[in-house]
Amino acid sequence: MNRLSRRLAVMRTLLVIGAGTWAVYLATTPLRGDELPKVVWRVETDAELAQLPFLSWDTEGGNRTQTNLLRTPVKIRLRGAERWIGSEELPVRRESLANGGTRFHLDLSQVHSSYTDGLVWDIIPGPDCLVMTLSSKQRMPEVEMVFPFEMRAALTTALASRWALDGTFRLPAVVSAPDFGQMLLSCQSEEPKDPWSVGYDDRDTQVKGRLEGNRGRVTMDLILSWPRFLGGARYTLDFRPVRLPAPKGLVDTSLWTSARRGWFNTFQPSATQCSTEHDGDTTPGILANNVISDRVISAMFRWSDAALLVPDAAPGVSFSYQVRRTLDWLLEERVRPDGETIGYEGRPMLDANAASLIAAWDYVEATGDKTWLAFQIEKLELMADFMAKRDVDGDGLIELKNSGNYGEKTGYNSAWDCYNEGHKDGYINMLAYRAWRCLADLEAKLGRTAQQHRYQQLGDRLKAVFAKTLHNPATGWLAYWKSADGQLHDYAWPSITGTAIVYGLVEPAEGREMLGRLWKKVEEVGFKSFDLGLPCTLVPVHRGDYIGKAVFDAMGEDGKGQFGKYLNGGCLVSDTMEFILANYIVGEREKADLILRAMLKRQEQGGFQNGYGNGGEFLTWEGKPCGYEGHLTYSWSFLQAVLLREPQFRERLYRPLAGKAFDKR
Repeated sequence: MNRLSRRLAVMRTLLVIGAGTWAVYLATTPLRGDELPKVVWRVETDAELAQLPFLSWDTEGGNRTQTNLLRTPVKIRLRGAERWIGSEELPVRRESLANGGTRFHLDLSQVHSSYTDGLVWDIIPGPDCLVMTLSSKQRMPEVEMVFPFEMRAALTTALASRWALDGTFRLPAVVSAPDFGQMLLSCQSEEPKDPWSVGYDDRDTQVKGRLEGNRGRVTMDLILSWPRFLGGARYTLDFRPVRLPAPKGLVDTSLWTSARRGWFNTFQPSATQCSTEHDGDTTPGILANNVISDRVISAMFRWSDAALLVPDAAPGVSFSYQVRRTLDWLLEERVRPDGETIGYEGRPMLDANAASLIAAWDYVEATGDKTWLAFQIEKLELMADFMAKRDVDGDGLIELKNSGNYGEKTGYNSAWDCYNEGHKDGYINMLAYRAWRCLADLEAKLGRTAQQHRYQQLGDRLKAVFAKTLHNPATGWLAYWKSADGQLHDYAWPSITGTAIVYGLVEPAEGREMLGRLWKKVEEVGFKSFDLGLPCTLVPVHRGDYIGKAVFDAMGEDGKGQFGKYLNGGCLVSDTMEFILANYIVGEREKADLILRAMLKRQEQGGFQNGYGNGGEFLTWEGKPCGYEGHLTYSWSFLQAVLLREPQFRERLYRPLAGKAFDKR
């Protein structure tokens, strides 16, 4: 059969869950306001070979199933005498089942001469799930099912209920395809009592999962493995759609439907061989930029904040567990003996210290796990004290090793690694303030009064001088940093002033005036595309304050040559959340809603997600991608504003900060 004939012979089945409908094209119907959209599946089974060439879903009932989530077909593979043998290599007899199901009867004689019985692989659509079963009378040492996901379509990953020391995970797990939706994957085993299993650990028969990725090749395979497949056993895999319910206490639930699917985009446990870490550490299951990218510890608080606000991902699967696993790894592997912490790629960054302390508070606050806290408290103190020692001149603010002087480009200080920030850095000092406040609260939980007071005092001293050090009288808002030569570096960062208001470092009355000036600047520069968020800077960053790649050599000394791209005034979605929230805090609800609702509309349409390598994590003012990865997990932190627009959620997340910024309005 030629290639064209084979393609025409592929059985295409579009499964509309709950309707039992067969179709080639998706048909949609209007929904009532109280009706959930039907989850849409698209599954194609090959008419000639035992494999699935097409798999896709859309948990919000849209047209995402036009895009295949697979790079190559799903297949079974078995351990032969000399190599793995895939199901597409084996003789197969196909059988059609009721309700659109398919059964593959695989002949295993090519795998091993002793295999006289076959393997049966069923693919069965259910009323609310997709079911696959494997069964055989033949006892086999190793069987695997491989899902080769296409990273350029979506950064599909798995949030596991538990990770083992060998780098495998256990079911249930949430298979998350950003902006396509999430599936809760579980496995039920029906195993006979087999004399062969006597003396063996029964867990050897349980399915194990793993994520095998390669950033250079842009690949990631989700692999389910049965180390010992018992004769007469039947293993049933169940894929069931996940929709996050509106969090308890949310008064206005009207925006939640626009945020619930994207909420998972913040959580991307890493695959093996994913990052550019210099020490060769390939530990999987660590939260990262995306499943095949760097584990950027500087972003820890973005992940943990989301997990505190919504702790549970699905029955048996916890967002908080993903945070705990990442915290355990970084505290063991990324903290140096003096407390200095690696941000990513072997680079120590002070925002990694602060972000980790905030994440520790988030985790304990969400779970009440004081046992973990007592075990880790001394390491957390070590990290906090390293930051405290960086107050070189004793004024209460942390001073970075870098001077921050214009043109003196001496290295990276934070995750915003294109800025020549240094000396008295606003971003890092804001995170340090929140981190010390969080640690003081953790010390209180353990009854460590002296330590509690120490970190409270560090926070108090920082707060006392922060705003007056960075306030720029020429603009009326806050500069990013004050360099060692005494100069303020101010390119109108909305997020810097916004975060200071959110953290209570600027009081609401003064903050309202600052935001008013920033809004006038937004109008002055003519930016109106609020569905993109806001530009990270409203004026061009000059070359001497920018550490860019070769492509930015064209920016010119005044930065205008590349303004509106990347970190020189591009729209970095993650930067917008605190600015939105600051507007809520100072009483500018209409302006905050203007941005948030526009961004949510774009989110529903998939406008922030375009797969690995396509650059959609940064956008020009016209909405064109100008980044490099395509998915940065902290881009979706703006979704937290759906909850934080209500005072009770702000009080929960920022409780250690207290103060007037969190009074109910």
